[in-house]
Amino acid sequence: MERTERWITHVRKGLSKRLIAPAVAIAMVGSVAGYEMVKPPMARASAATVTSSVSPLDDNSVSALLALNHAMETLAARVTPAVVNVSVTSKTKVDLSDQQDGQDMQNSPFGQFGFGFPQQQPRNQIEHGIGSGVIISPDGYIVTNNHVVQGAMDIRVTMSDRRILNAKLIGADPLTDLAVIKVNGTNLPNVPLGDSTQLRPGETVLAFGNPYGMRFTVTQGIVSALNRPNPDPTDRHKPGEFIQTDAAINPGNSGGPLVDARGEVIGINTFLISPSGSFSGMGFAIPTQIVKPTVDQLIHNGKVRHSYIGVGITDVTPENSKFFDMTKATGAVVSQVEPSSPAANAGLKVGDVITELNGKEVTDAGQLQVEVGEMEPGTKVELGVMRSGKSMNVPVTLEELGKHDNNLETASNNGQGKARWGIGLQDLTPDLRDQLQAPSDVQGAVIARVQPGSSADQAGLQTGEIIQKVDHQNTKSAADVQQALSKVPQGQDALVLIWANGGSTFAVLHPNGSRS
Repeated sequence: MERTERWITHVRKGLSKRLIAPAVAIAMVGSVAGYEMVKPPMARASAATVTSSVSPLDDNSVSALLALNHAMETLAARVTPAVVNVSVTSKTKVDLSDQQDGQDMQNSPFGQFGFGFPQQQPRNQIEHGIGSGVIISPDGYIVTNNHVVQGAMDIRVTMSDRRILNAKLIGADPLTDLAVIKVNGTNLPNVPLGDSTQLRPGETVLAFGNPYGMRFTVTQGIVSALNRPNPDPTDRHKPGEFIQTDAAINPGNSGGPLVDARGEVIGINTFLISPSGSFSGMGFAIPTQIVKPTVDQLIHNGKVRHSYIGVGITDVTPENSKFFDMTKATGAVVSQVEPSSPAANAGLKVGDVITELNGKEVTDAGQLQVEVGEMEPGTKVELGVMRSGKSMNVPVTLEELGKHDNNLETASNNGQGKARWGIGLQDLTPDLRDQLQAPSDVQGAVIARVQPGSSADQAGLQTGEIIQKVDHQNTKSAADVQQALSKVPQGQDALVLIWANGGSTFAVLHPNGSRS
């Protein structure tokens, strides 16, 4: 969701340009008018009769281009009515002590005498953001991004005919960054979800949305690449397999559809890579092979249950294949096995190469991650594995992502079954100590994952940080931290001592992510 501050910046820039352009135009008109007054009557008369001697090209000579134009117009006219502008009102916490920077204090009459104001407690601030969405059914189900509607207190959608409708959140999935909202209606314009697995690089695609608040914009491009990996290093559980396109995707396009030549949605626009924050030729969309199963679960259950094996995996490449006795660069190399996970229970080891899933070839790590994530927890799968050049089959029973202690701390839950604190923990091994450059006197548990929107997330905890103490109690392992947090009485805060970047600091975890 593009926040208000960014929109203000863009609007100001755009407004400046709009103000300058008319001024230049007016000056030019004034100059021309002055010139008209001094020109002789004959010159003015002859100027009015000037015509071109060149005729437009014959339709037959450009029939292919005209046919292409007509096809694009037809496609855009078909899809645009199903595209909506999503307007969201949300509540966020703002630290008022950050509102006044050093420059402000220098300009303050109190600054030169060293006086300051006491630090103010964070307060709720109402924010407004906009994004895009696409209607996928005549009764008003709309697909958009999770980050567009995250924290929403009020959601409204604007149709292409300018109708404004109230929408309710059906469900959201932070892991895939997808959400479903719904408006009341019948026979609403809608577009079908297509099959992204049939896409090929070079295919023509159109991106629809509301970039920078410019409603119902369509841009054209091609599929630049497929199966792009997850760009978020903070959560390796997030699936990749993104569609890359050069169809312009800008802030405000989030949640809008990426459509193929048949008018089918083959992706949901979600992010771009750019040093400036604006489109630079690389936009990315979530493929429908992920959208379809996620949307189905959100509509029927209001949430998504993702399965996991409990391994860190990377691609087999031409450079590393020989070290794993692989004759071709396909498959997923196991780089980490989580303790007590399904993978550990099944006997998977670091260095194993997963080549098949239920008899189907595994081409890369991203494919395996997506297919496993879409399966129901409790499903029994058979992995084809190459270990030291020998082939074997390894049966694994999948578990639900977020249920395992080493994946997400669940020692004490609230009444709704959600993780109380929202942190994934693992022991501080010698290898991790070296990676984090933690001194030998630092003891504790390493934060492996932070659940979005959780108590840990709101407290600012990040992956790679080390929890040394809980409520002044020393902790030397992940089990110690879990046990200490589980003993915190329901409804009470927890004080944790965190080591990060060479220093230690205290942080307060509020129960269930709540703050007054």
